[in-house]
Amino acid sequence: MDLTLSLICDDARERPDGRIDVVGAYDELTAPGFPAVQSRMTVVFVMEWADDETGVQSFRADLVDGTGERILTIEGETQVAPRAPGQARRRTRLIQPLQQIIFPRAGQYRFELLAGGDLHGACSLFVSEQPDASPPTNGSQRV
Repeated sequence: MDLTLSLICDDARERPDGRIDVVGAYDELTAPGFPAVQSRMTVVFVMEWADDETGVQSFRADLVDGTGERILTIEGETQVAPRAPGQARRRTRLIQPLQQIIFPRAGQYRFELLAGGDLHGACSLFVSEQPDASPPTNGSQRV
């Protein structure tokens, strides 16, 4: 399996022709304090399968912080049909909206995708504290 696209955005939709419309792609957020909550974001992964990877294929994407601590996990399966001669490799397009994502501290976060028996580094996100931010009043702030 090859990971041909991974990104974080505000929203994404797949068109009937297979194209993906992406709105507001980003790789950095600021928060007034920590822990911080991102109310909504969407993650996109496009996986391209090798000819010998057919049938039911499992995948797992973990959002981890800089220490490797797991923040959230997306798991699923996809059915990969055999490819006929002259056709493009089979692709799985995962467009996953996420809600209420909690970032416990400032720093680098990344998605790691386990699929096709291999671990792939995917998109990353840096979350920083806004300068001169007021201290949190309830222990949690929105990003």
